[in-house]
Order: sequence, then C-alpha cells, then structure tokens
Amino acid sequence: MAAAPILTTPAPRRRRHRGRIALVLLAVVLAYPAGSYVRALAYPGNASFAVRTVDWLRDIGLGGVVNAAENWWYTRHPPANAAPAPSDLPAPAASRTPAAGPRPAPIRHRFGAPAGEGVWVAGARSGDRTAEYTTFLQPDPRHASVVAGVAWLDQGLVRTRLFAGTKDFRGPGPNVVPATLRSSLVAVFNSGFKLKDSNGGVYLDGTTVAPLRPGRASAVVDDTGRVSIAQWGRDASLTDHVVAVRQNLDLVVDHGSTVPDLGRNPAGAWGSASNQYQYTWRSGLGTDRAGDLIYVAGNGLTLDTLAAAMAQAGIQQGMELDIHSPMVTFDSYRPDLPGRGPTKLLPGIPGAADRYLQPDQRDFFATALRSFGSLPVGAPRGVAGT
Repeated sequence: MAAAPILTTPAPRRRRHRGRIALVLLAVVLAYPAGSYVRALAYPGNASFAVRTVDWLRDIGLGGVVNAAENWWYTRHPPANAAPAPSDLPAPAASRTPAAGPRPAPIRHRFGAPAGEGVWVAGARSGDRTAEYTTFLQPDPRHASVVAGVAWLDQGLVRTRLFAGTKDFRGPGPNVVPATLRSSLVAVFNSGFKLKDSNGGVYLDGTTVAPLRPGRASAVVDDTGRVSIAQWGRDASLTDHVVAVRQNLDLVVDHGSTVPDLGRNPAGAWGSASNQYQYTWRSGLGTDRAGDLIYVAGNGLTLDTLAAAMAQAGIQQGMELDIHSPMVTFDSYRPDLPGRGPTKLLPGIPGAADRYLQPDQRDFFATALRSFGSLPVGAPRGVAGT
C-alpha cells in the first residue's frame, strides 16, 4: 500500500506569512514612538519643530546621543578672534537725563573696549528712577567676537515671579505672562535646564513640583517678589516667606569669584559630560553686593567664559540657567513708554521678542514694576523644612 503524501506549505506562501508577521511586529514596535512623536509636535507651546524633535529624542531615552552630537558640533565651531560684528551689538543708546536712585556698579574692562562696552543704558523707569539698565561685555580674550549681554534689575522697584511651562516643568499657575501683568512688565527671561537634566527641584506657590536638593544652585523668590541666588541648605531653606524655588546645577559664582573646576565639570555638577566646552548660547542669573538682580547671556560662551562674564558684571552669587539658542531669551519692556514694543538684550537672541506673551513649553521668570501693583507673587505658605 502506498504511503499517504505529506502536505507542505509552498515556500513562497511561508515567506509571505512570515513577512506579514514581521510587518505587524514592526508596526507594534513603532506605534509607541510614532504616537509620542506626534504628541510632542502637537504639545501646547510655541517651541519650534527642531526643539520639539530634540526634546522628544531625550524623552525616549536618546539623550546621550543628543549630548554626543551637541558636543561634537559646538566644540568644533569656536568663535572668531576678531571684532564683534556690528549686528551682534545692541543699538547705541540715545542720550537722556541720568535717572535718580541706585545704579549698577561700573564694570572693569578685562581687555579691549569696543564702543559701548560696559556702558550702562537706562531702560524702564518707575517715576524718576530707573528699574533696568543693560550693557554688553567681551568676556573671552581668545575669541574677541564673543559678546555677552548684561541686564541689571533694581529689586527695590521690580517684583519677580516664576511661571511654569506647559510641559517642563508643569505646575500651578499660568504658562504665559497674564494680561493683567503686561502693562507693568519690565523683563521676561528663561529659566534653567529641563528638570530631568537640572540635578535639582522646583517649589512653586505651595506645591513641590520636584524635590528640592541640598547643595544645588537655587533662585529663591520670597513673598515680596525679591530673588536671591543661593546654595540650597547653606544659604537658604524653605520658610513661610518662600513662594518659589528653581534649582539648576551648582553655583558658578560664589562670593564674587568663579567656582573651581568649571572646566572639568566633575560628577556632572554642571550638566552632561563635556558640555562645559561647548561654544554656544548660555545664560546665567545672579545678585550683586546690593542684592539687585543681574542676568547675563551670550553666544559662543563656554561655561568658564559665562562665569567670567557674570563675575565681571558684578555678580556675587550666580547660577547658570539654560543653554543653546532656542532656550536663551531676555526681552525688555517699557511700561513707562506705552506702545513701545519689547526689545532683546542682544540682537542675535533667537526667536520673537514677545515669546512669553504666548503659552510656552518651558518655565520662565517675569519682572514687573512694583508701583503698578499688578504682579501677584502668591501668599506665604506655611511650609517647614529644608
């Protein structure tokens, strides 16, 4: 008796079957990142396509790849050792009668002296006193084209508030400068790294958004709207009069001097390995001897030259804020001159000069004239501890 034939699936059919399975598995594998990328592109806020894409890559665990790419690019494109381009400098100030009241301390030139360097230009006024002065510096003797903008804010005339972003960090309150604040607005500027990269925490209006960490550089806002820059646990703690704390990395200026080891960045005290060598946009915030607020930012800065510019500008206690071009923003307003539009601290700062008048994905600070009385800084919270 003949044996029954063995039925087999033709090879082409088996290959098609396996191909369909592979496509289904690939679709499943790609479904999550594709969906998260779509959500990243559609997230509320005015971030660009490029910024959203980089943030998404970091969010899905590719931060190391992004850091490596940034280190490769920004360390291989040093600034020129030549005079700054006129387009990189603020417009010359129109002559005006000097205002009464406190003024920032004179700045000593470290080298060179382009027209206008270190000359304080008066900005917004409150009555017969000036609330904001601005100038620029050349902080890098090896790269003379590098310019750092400096803004000085009289904390006796302005109040400051920290605002959450729509994405990072998310917290209580609006994600945009409120309409009620705009008539008294003096300046708005960027905050620090994303929380996952900042090595620190955030406290805002009674809510601990992320745990505050001892030793971290901290911008501390009290219930009068004054900002101090502190090493958390050494210089400041969470009292009933604190309404906001934004931590970011370690101090870069302490007691008027740049801190040691900025060039080595041991244990990632100032962000990812080797980012300190990047020639890129950087920003920093500090206070001077009188306790007034000073913001510094510029392109082509390493961590060393940012800190040097901050100390040169008169900062006694200072911290780095955010870095890279889409993240650095300082816009000045003139509530004393109705109808005058905002201006950037430096012409080359990317983005619109009214960035924070629309909801933003990242947190930021805003300062307004005290005399207008329209900047709510929150009521004191009964919170103890450090």
